[in-house]
Amino acid sequence: MCKGLAALPHTCLERAKEIKTKLGTLLQKPDSAIDFIIPYQEKPEKPAKALKPSPEEVLQWRDSLEKLLQNPYGLASFRSFLCSEFSEENIEFWVACEDYKKTKSPVKMEEKAKRIYEEFIQTEAPKEVNIDHFTKAVTMKNLVEPSPSSFDMAQKRIFALMEKDSLPRFMRSEFYQELIK
Repeated sequence: MCKGLAALPHTCLERAKEIKTKLGTLLQKPDSAIDFIIPYQEKPEKPAKALKPSPEEVLQWRDSLEKLLQNPYGLASFRSFLCSEFSEENIEFWVACEDYKKTKSPVKMEEKAKRIYEEFIQTEAPKEVNIDHFTKAVTMKNLVEPSPSSFDMAQKRIFALMEKDSLPRFMRSEFYQELIK
């Protein structure tokens, strides 16, 4: 599913952490009634939007797809561009692999591996990515015992494809041109 430039960093999260800290102090024995007062803002804060990068930062994306994907605004812009071309499966696969690599629980890893395989790798998958037969075979073999590196070869192939094919088109697109103004 295409996701545009949605708000990424959240001040709500910071607010929740602040409240959690204050609640933690409530569980301790209060020295006075003043400890029970939790400050409340008159005006609720709006959630922070992903900070638009400077034109200089955006120009650096020409040098490296990696730099583009590391920037939340860049990733969202690139994803929107790929959605406009009906080719978002590559970035969605790449993002799913990044999330998969961070998974610690073997049970969750197995669940995610199965979902990624069914969604992106298997023949006739709903969002099948374009990888060669050898890469597909190696990936399938790696999934017998899922590990954080199970999708590495396929992810590298898709990254290279996006770098060689999609990135140059993105650089010529209105999406990118608007960002460097």
